[in-house]
Amino acid sequence: MVRITLNDIVNINYNAVAEDIAGFIRSKVEEAGAQGAVLGVSGGVDSATVLFLAVKALGPEKVHPLIMPDINVTPEEDVNDAKNLVELSGTTPHIINIAPIVEVYKSAIPIYENDEADRLPLGNLRARIRMCLLYYYANKKNLLVLGTGDRSEILIGYFTKYGDGAVDILPIGILYKSQVRRLAASLGVPERIAFKPSSPRLWPGQTAEGELGLSYDEVDVILHAIFDRGLRPEEVPEATGISIDKVRRVLELHEKSKHKREMPPTPPIEIVARYYR
Repeated sequence: MVRITLNDIVNINYNAVAEDIAGFIRSKVEEAGAQGAVLGVSGGVDSATVLFLAVKALGPEKVHPLIMPDINVTPEEDVNDAKNLVELSGTTPHIINIAPIVEVYKSAIPIYENDEADRLPLGNLRARIRMCLLYYYANKKNLLVLGTGDRSEILIGYFTKYGDGAVDILPIGILYKSQVRRLAASLGVPERIAFKPSSPRLWPGQTAEGELGLSYDEVDVILHAIFDRGLRPEEVPEATGISIDKVRRVLELHEKSKHKREMPPTPPIEIVARYYR
């Protein structure tokens, strides 16, 4: 019987991983003729890891971290963590409080009711405002926007379409969350941040694992079993010890978020032939 555990995922050569991803960042910036890179730093493990990898690849002078809290929602602890990470990386922070921007949107949208009734669209709006600011910097300074999404988030669609999913490159998009945490620690990210519970902080009290209904370690083992080891969903519980309900939950998230991983659909190109008859 096949046995799959978290150790099968996390026991990799993180020094080699760091070198490969740093080389990827460097080559993409050079190919684009860009002057460096910009990224949002939230105080969480993913953005911390990408920040440290970008500095490794480009040097601190070519990396532009934006800290973009909404002071009405973002915990002060996260802002302080982000500032400390930027200081540790040797880069210079640009801090933008997006709360006034959010308020302008709310006042201009006729169908806005209140923060609770509009929690989901308002949360996604915050992510999209941050994307707009990142691309403003990218356009003005000729920079690439570095995404901070990991493979776990990408496969289950745990990101905002045209928000944190709108980027130029995804340096850690090949790594599961559990791998990113250990890579972060190997890069010098403080362990408290490397293993801090994940949250997009799009509304008060939001946590990733609370919203998903299972832990990222479980998500990663399920994804690895299906997408890397080729197991059928019904085989996963025996191989991993994780319930079939959780396997189905992960597959449901993957299927429902398919549209986030693809270009917007168009009608069949064959239809064009009709226009010329």
